[in-house]
Amino acid sequence: IDDKLLEEARLAAARNGTTVNAVVRSHLENFASREARLSRARGRLKALADRSSAMIGPRDWTRADLYERAPRG
Repeated sequence: IDDKLLEEARLAAARNGTTVNAVVRSHLENFASREARLSRARGRLKALADRSSAMIGPRDWTRADLYERAPRG
């Protein structure tokens, strides 16, 4: 990290009552756990979809049909 950036980060951290080390630690924890959180969220979404009783009919329309039906304003 270049010295100017580090000094700006120190000042910003101090204004927020923290340290650069604490800010970096927090960002690294979030970064490291992101994939696990995304995986859990995908699993919950799939489980919800599996339990859903919603019925989706056949796709008997085209993109052009959608534009023809769109209200004009």
